[in-house]
Amino acid sequence: MKKIYILTAVIFTAIFMRGCKTAVSPAVPGATNTPAAAQTPNATLTIEALTNALNEINATNTAVAVLSATATPTAYVQFVKQWGGVGMADGQFGNPWGIAVDAVNNRIYVADSYNDRIQVFDSDGVFITKWGSLGTADGQFDTPYGVAVDSATGRVYVSDSGNDRIQVFDSNGAFITKWRSFGHEEGRLNMPWGISVNSSTGRVYVSDSHNDRIQVFDSNGVFVSVNVITDKYFLYSRAVAADGINGLIYVVETNYNRIQVFDISGVYKTEWGTAGSGDGQFNFIFGIAADSCKGRVFAADFDNNRIQVFDKNGVFVTKWGVFGTENGQFNEPGGIAVDSIRGLIYVADTYNNRIQVFKIYN
Repeated sequence: MKKIYILTAVIFTAIFMRGCKTAVSPAVPGATNTPAAAQTPNATLTIEALTNALNEINATNTAVAVLSATATPTAYVQFVKQWGGVGMADGQFGNPWGIAVDAVNNRIYVADSYNDRIQVFDSDGVFITKWGSLGTADGQFDTPYGVAVDSATGRVYVSDSGNDRIQVFDSNGAFITKWRSFGHEEGRLNMPWGISVNSSTGRVYVSDSHNDRIQVFDSNGVFVSVNVITDKYFLYSRAVAADGINGLIYVVETNYNRIQVFDISGVYKTEWGTAGSGDGQFNFIFGIAADSCKGRVFAADFDNNRIQVFDKNGVFVTKWGVFGTENGQFNEPGGIAVDSIRGLIYVADTYNNRIQVFKIYN
């Protein structure tokens, strides 16, 4: 399989995986790789080696190379694989938006939004099962935009957006329960979009987008709280990510091009982002994921056709992607998920109707 090497520093530090799992970096063209045990964080790639790497990339036409102008050490991102295509057959998509990873059980759940169904794959993209069709009955959907999975229980939570409700299933698609209906009162929903589960508490966070709020439920749909901050507000909050280890909730405000951060009680912590195409700027964010192990945040920067990565405080780490159909390119990515165990990033490349998978090292 062809590989994409995205080099994001003018002088690149040797790869050193930290966090929940340590991995050996892949071979970099023109450079000598050292076994992980012998690597040092300050070991550097020479300019000559970097030039050779870029020349090899250009010669083989298999990669998109991005050199960041920032002097901050960033990360090395490798394309792994992709699957999909437009259609209604197994493994094909009608604009996939939401995506969720159950790393413990090696399952990838995709909200195949315009096909009104959930599709399930393993981490290699092998189709496992599917469920759903257009309708209002249990197990049917109307444009499901969000999906989340609780690895502790195997429960799958779906934002059944057009039906203004949340539906819950087991890992094979058997219906368990549903909750709420259209409205503006606490516990009722108006176009729920993003959804996230804190597996350590069982709390479910729902981006109630047209009510401009985040609502919190227990695993059975019992209303717990609504995140209403007196000096902060949301405008079309389209995605939410719960970081259970660090006790943080990340909320995307698509129309304001920013990410707000709260603790698990809803207390405001910080925010970042403005409209634009520079590092840390956005042109409509639709997807967000938190890597609890590394304290990182991944944002699907929709109309900039790229993924941006930050630390948990909003400090820019790296980015990749441009508009296109080649590996590592995007056509409005709408969803993103992280497998912290395997160190993989899954991107719902919405209007290319495919899932792309990357591995990040640093």
